[in-house]
Amino acid sequence: MASPDALSVQSVVLADIAVVLALCALMVRLGRRLHQPPVVAEIAAGLMLGPSLLGLLPGHLVQHIFPADARPSLSSIAQFGLALFMFMTGWELDPRRLRGSGRALGSIAVLAMAVPFVLGGGTAALLYHSQAPHGVRAEVFVLFMATAFSITAFPVLARIIRDQGLSQTRIGAMAMSCAAICDVAAWCVLVLVTAVAGSGGKLGFLKVLALTVGYTAVMALVVRPLLRRALRNFSGREDRGVLLVLLVTGLLLSAFATAWIGLDSIFGAFAFGLVMPRQYDSPKTAVALQQHIAAPLDKAAGILLPVFFAVTGLSVEVTKLGWSGLGVLLIALATAVVGKLTGTAIPARLNGMSWRDAGLFGTLMNTRGLTELVVLTIGSQLGLIPPNLFTVMVLVALATTAMAGPLLRLLGVTGESVRDEPLPEPGESPPRKREPQDAQPV
Repeated sequence: MASPDALSVQSVVLADIAVVLALCALMVRLGRRLHQPPVVAEIAAGLMLGPSLLGLLPGHLVQHIFPADARPSLSSIAQFGLALFMFMTGWELDPRRLRGSGRALGSIAVLAMAVPFVLGGGTAALLYHSQAPHGVRAEVFVLFMATAFSITAFPVLARIIRDQGLSQTRIGAMAMSCAAICDVAAWCVLVLVTAVAGSGGKLGFLKVLALTVGYTAVMALVVRPLLRRALRNFSGREDRGVLLVLLVTGLLLSAFATAWIGLDSIFGAFAFGLVMPRQYDSPKTAVALQQHIAAPLDKAAGILLPVFFAVTGLSVEVTKLGWSGLGVLLIALATAVVGKLTGTAIPARLNGMSWRDAGLFGTLMNTRGLTELVVLTIGSQLGLIPPNLFTVMVLVALATTAMAGPLLRLLGVTGESVRDEPLPEPGESPPRKREPQDAQPV
């Protein structure tokens, strides 16, 4: 039998989860009226439960509602939800989008990543002496911040494109393809930064690099064929229990493997999603996987991810930024917006788009959402950014995602109002059509 103290902590954790889910459900409903994607409402709810809002009220409510003893359990739950989300993101991110995209789209995708990366790196270099934690090398800090500035939230973008009626348009397809290319490149750079930061020297870095290459080979040559065989004869309800256990076990072991190598566990969950097969022997298999595998995992991630937002919110204290922090916030926000819009809208215009369509394309690519929070969490855990800069970049992620809805409406995009050149239906697609963090928490 559990001790009274242990039982008390467990009860507090359950109550905390209930509070988080209820507030997120309320904020999602309010966000819809403001034409905001659910992830914006959920991030805002997480910030509200932390020192930034709840901590301003009398009675030390944050410490009472989220006591120190309960936070490790909440962090573990949040980590599991995040692992599910990253797995589903990897599964949805079809690598075939990176092939045959055309020369124009390839050049736009390169600039969509390179321009904000360079601009973000330059801003990070200027902020290094005043913002970088002691002991963090300049090149590591600059590379990490440049990656954070250049990321695009692929799952959030997918939901916005569907909600705005852009799924079967040229602009929507280009945005999805460019986001896929940018995110793959950003994750590769982040793996490199993580390896350098956690290796402790050149010898350690070479060891991490060698283990990463070996891990990648095992995932591609061993795990992927085994997954293809396991999914080949999937028939539906009768087999879903075994397959769900197999996939969850696999993504957790993959996450453990990357953590053991010296990378973040999130990379392992994402990689396990990337190696998931996307071609099936029959359409019935794809439908069965969507209904009985992807949908339950999607819902599980949607329920658990609000806990991640709450845990993140506990580390964000806007009131401590001060005037200097506000200046850094304005610089970071300008860098993020200008970098993405310059790197996407102008190349799109030069490739024949109208200014309106180019602005629409740039607005879509400027969304950062949950993916940005994942990157920032990794940097915070590695000690690459201080708490104040973490707060600044979380606010940048929230602002750049929140501005997408109003800007799209300003550009005349209101759901079915879009009349763009439609794209043919793809022959095959991943067995998932929605993003986990957009599932309502309750």
